[in-house]
Amino acid sequence: MNQSINIFIALLISAKLFAADYKPPIIFTKAEIVNASTTRIPFKIVDQLIVVEVELLNIEGNFIIDTGSETLILNSVHFKTTTRFRQENKQASGVHGNIDNVREKLLDKLSIESLNLEQLNADVIDLSHIEKIKKIEVLGIIGYNVLKDFEIFIDMHLNQITLSKTDKNGELLSKKVYAETIHDSINFKLKNHTIVLDALIENHKVKFGLDTGAEYNQLNKKLDSEILDYFYPSKELGLTGASGKKTQVMAGKLYRVKLNDSIYFGPMKTVLTNLKKMNSAFNTNLDGVLGFEFFAQQRTIINYKKQKLYFIKFPIIKP
Repeated sequence: MNQSINIFIALLISAKLFAADYKPPIIFTKAEIVNASTTRIPFKIVDQLIVVEVELLNIEGNFIIDTGSETLILNSVHFKTTTRFRQENKQASGVHGNIDNVREKLLDKLSIESLNLEQLNADVIDLSHIEKIKKIEVLGIIGYNVLKDFEIFIDMHLNQITLSKTDKNGELLSKKVYAETIHDSINFKLKNHTIVLDALIENHKVKFGLDTGAEYNQLNKKLDSEILDYFYPSKELGLTGASGKKTQVMAGKLYRVKLNDSIYFGPMKTVLTNLKKMNSAFNTNLDGVLGFEFFAQQRTIINYKKQKLYFIKFPIIKP
């Protein structure tokens, strides 16, 4: 990253992977401490993916922030399988199919300064296809099992994520977190690790998953034609899923999406696809997925424990 932030956060993982007295560091190398329970991490956008800079086990590089991922994922290209693993040849599910040859690593403890997370699982998967397509080195993916104990403010205006530790009820441990004012909120349902939103396309009720790792919104091509009338196709696009498999989809823009009478969206880049495999993998019944385009239009705070989204207005920039 090119941002000049001089405060660093050191995260320590005490893992039973090496000698007992060895504690390899993981460091968000550009993070800023706000208070004892809150940190801000700048990110860069790489092809509609939110990417933060991390140092883990003496390797420094990029991690993708992905609420659609259930676990912390390490790229087997950079983290060699020379250490002990809890489980071998595991199978995981991605949006476009199953991912084979997954190994699972157990991390005893991860701490962000005074913020502790116990017993984290990290899946070890070959992510070389993402590196090839995005033309960047990717160490891994930060998913739900890391993020769930925080309130997460994803701010596309300032290109930063604020992580603030919450108690068991989702209440912030510190009340002095945001300088901005929350102007609206909406409830969601948590299906396993998937955020499920009730929404409207014009006056038609739909269910959307919310996923920071979705480069484009996705709409189920099996929906009624009355709903698909609000999708305006423009071109075919090759979409590569978590398994590395490429699928041809129709890309265009989706109009008339709103969460309620006050939270609505302009036209959003969307792909028309079959969501059967995703719904089966995640045990959901979604009509679509809202991703980067959602966060580009709404400065959003996610609170998993309260199952609530909060929204902060973009500032009005005078010419």
